[in-house]
Amino acid sequence: MKHGKKYKEAAKLVDRGTLYEPAEAISLVKKTATAKFDETVEVHIKTGCDGRHAEQQIRGAVVLPNGTGRTTRVLVFAKGDKIAEAEAAGADHVGGDELIPKIQNEGWLDFDVVVATPDMMGVVGRLGKVLGPKGLMPNPKAGTVTMDVTKAVQEIKAGKIEYRLDKTNIIHAPIGKTSFDEEKLTENFNTLMEALVKAKPSALKGQYMRSIVLATTMGPGVKVSTAKF
Repeated sequence: MKHGKKYKEAAKLVDRGTLYEPAEAISLVKKTATAKFDETVEVHIKTGCDGRHAEQQIRGAVVLPNGTGRTTRVLVFAKGDKIAEAEAAGADHVGGDELIPKIQNEGWLDFDVVVATPDMMGVVGRLGKVLGPKGLMPNPKAGTVTMDVTKAVQEIKAGKIEYRLDKTNIIHAPIGKTSFDEEKLTENFNTLMEALVKAKPSALKGQYMRSIVLATTMGPGVKVSTAKF
C-alpha cells in the first residue's frame, strides 16, 4: 500500500521497535493524526484465542466513560408498549414486520446498531443474511436482545461499543476521536481493556493478548506494551 507524504512524516515519530505504555502511545497517536477530519482512534488486539472453538469466542459490550465521539443511529425492533418506550429512550427508528421488506428489498441500512426485544427475534432472524455479515444482528451477549429497551438505547447513545473476535482472532474497537484530550482517551482505553481482561476465555491456554496496536483512521500504528494485561 502506498502512503502519502503526511503519513510518512507521521510514521517517523513512531519507533516501530518500541512497545509504548498506553498513555505514551495515546499521546503519539494524537500527534500522528494528519487528516483534515476528526479521525477515530482505534485499538487492534491480536489474541491467542482460536475463534473456531465456541469456548474461546469473545463477544461483549462496554460503555466507554467518555463516549465514542460519534452519533450512533439505533434501530429497535419492538411491539406493543415497547415501541413508545424505545422512542422515549431516543431510538432513531422503531418498528416490526413492516421494516423487513424495506431492509431486504430496498437495502435500507440507515442505522449503526440494532436492538430487539426477545419476542421480535423471530422477525429479526429473517434478516440474518443482510444483518449478519455487517455485524448488525442483535445478540444477548452484547445486550442488544433485551426487554429493557430504555437501558439498551441509552447506553448505546452514551458510548456503548461492542467487541468481538474477527476471523483472524483480532479484536478491533474505537476508543474515541483525535479531538478528545489524552486523559479521556486513556480512560476509554483502560475501560475497554478491563472488560477484555474479564472476558478472557477460561479454556484458553497460553498468552491471551499477543499484541496491542493503537492507530487513527489514517495514521500509522503504535505498538502498546501488553505487560499490564
